[in-house]
Amino acid sequence: MASDRHSLVSRLRALDEAAALAQGRLPDEAVDAAARVSRLAEGRLAVSGDATVVALAGATGSGKSSTFNALLGAELSQPGVRRPTTSHALAAAVGADGAEELLDWLDVRRRHRVDRVPGADLSSLVLLDLPDHDSTTEAHRSEVDRLVELVDVLVWVVDPQKYADAALHDDYLKPLARHAEVMLVLLNQIDKLPAADRKPAVA
Repeated sequence: MASDRHSLVSRLRALDEAAALAQGRLPDEAVDAAARVSRLAEGRLAVSGDATVVALAGATGSGKSSTFNALLGAELSQPGVRRPTTSHALAAAVGADGAEELLDWLDVRRRHRVDRVPGADLSSLVLLDLPDHDSTTEAHRSEVDRLVELVDVLVWVVDPQKYADAALHDDYLKPLARHAEVMLVLLNQIDKLPAADRKPAVA
């Protein structure tokens, strides 16, 4: 872990140097993007670098909150099929030292502390239940877009009705394809699909 952190710090320094040298030589957009990535990564490393932030993202009624509760073994998030009344994410920190500072940096105010999860070693996990990315409220989508850039792992929760939704693929999965190593797609309620339809849906 220490060697990985040292390697990341070295690469961030190299990125900073490259951005500085590129000033006036490359388009401002590219230089600004490199500087922003470096700034965000350095900020993340400075707060609870040992914790892993996993965000559950998805559309209205896809099962994010139910998945959140199932993973934690507690009813912390209120599931519902109606559109939410809040634009803020909900966090649960599982035995994560320094999680308060990390959640402050993420600007996630709704939070729970979970000492342990029965039957699973989820220590140092910070789990987020995000607002709906397909919400009709702009603030909800903005909150999702903001946190997508800051978390360590993204889990896109979809269901048989919405797994092929164009908004999910065009706005998130395709643009973030280069980050596939830290993204998962969870097909919720797969038991509602006939056996012959499961493999094509997963594909």
